[in-house]
Amino acid sequence: MGRIVVTNHMTLDGVMQAPAGRPEQHGGYPHAGWAEARNDEVMGTFMGERMASGGRGGLLLGRRTYEDLAAVWPHQSEVNPYTKVINHMPKYVASRTLKEPLEWNNSRLLEGDVAEAVARLKDESDEGLVVLGSADLIQTLMRHDLIDEFLLLIHPVVLGSGKRLFTEEDPTTELTLDGKVVTTTTGVIIATYRG
Repeated sequence: MGRIVVTNHMTLDGVMQAPAGRPEQHGGYPHAGWAEARNDEVMGTFMGERMASGGRGGLLLGRRTYEDLAAVWPHQSEVNPYTKVINHMPKYVASRTLKEPLEWNNSRLLEGDVAEAVARLKDESDEGLVVLGSADLIQTLMRHDLIDEFLLLIHPVVLGSGKRLFTEEDPTTELTLDGKVVTTTTGVIIATYRG
């Protein structure tokens, strides 16, 4: 059975919205781009190693995150080590408004109920599926106990507003810190939690 891993940047107050985006990409969200200044070699190396070892089953994305990524990655140079991996891996998209065929290489819409479709993907795969961004999708997956792991990049910033990774509606969940915690030179804590 495959695993679902949520990989997200978040602030100390739990905001995950628009860590690398421009304000106009996110409906005028005033704090867009808050994570970019904290990228460093430690984070790049850690995330590169994670990308090489996990998520071979593909990306699992909500519509907005899919559209944001699809607007950028197909046009990136293959000099960027992430480009080839991201463009060629399977991408599964949860959306009620998008229609097939999706333009970005190896992308397909999940059919029917999202939780049921994701449960089928987990059953059919021995590989991991990685969720990036996709706040609404994460909430659905949490309510159906479909997330196996959270890889969180916790930034030393408090924004006060924005979409939060964990909300008041989320079920109570016990998580266990798994493996070593990495701290970057910019104070970002990278931690893996398993459910």
